[in-house]
Amino acid sequence: MSDILKLELTRRLLLAALPATFLAAPALAKDDVVGAAGDVRGKVVARRRETVRDLAAGAGLRLRDLVETDVESFARLDFSGGTIVHLGSKAKLKIDKFVAETGGLLQLGEGAMMFDRADDLPKIKLTVRSRFGLIAVRGTKFFAGPSKGVFGIFVERGEVQVTAAGVSRSLKAGDGVDIAKPGQPPSEVKQWGKPRIEAAYASVGL
Repeated sequence: MSDILKLELTRRLLLAALPATFLAAPALAKDDVVGAAGDVRGKVVARRRETVRDLAAGAGLRLRDLVETDVESFARLDFSGGTIVHLGSKAKLKIDKFVAETGGLLQLGEGAMMFDRADDLPKIKLTVRSRFGLIAVRGTKFFAGPSKGVFGIFVERGEVQVTAAGVSRSLKAGDGVDIAKPGQPPSEVKQWGKPRIEAAYASVGL
């Protein structure tokens, strides 16, 4: 048997001995890291293809991570460049695209979130997509998620644009809209009362 054939047989035996999950795992470049988990309470995981890892404070966040919180669990995600996202109980958030000084795309699958970016930081163009509609962000603080039996969006400061079913609403500080069901347009813009605001913030652990 030639030396080349022996080497090939050895290589095949080594590959066959490796776990399938190892072979399937994609190589992760440093550029994939877009932040880290901050405060974590309860059970929080990040899914990426076949890989599932527990998230604890300080654990890295990567592009295409799907972050999931369990019942009565909360997470603060600290993105590069100063953006902070708070997730409430039973939430799902996928990091599709993110560039610290530019923006990106986040997908809110379930649950509630609070987006927070300080006014003194550079403005970014970021979109939050959910099955209820799109939220276009330019440096602000806002809540999005279940509220009073509907999907609600409330802006504490800054401005966002909510688009659903072909209808767009511009929200400024103190404004909120409701989307009753996926496929329906947002309600007229209205001011939220203090009890509703406090309940929304409590749902993301604040």
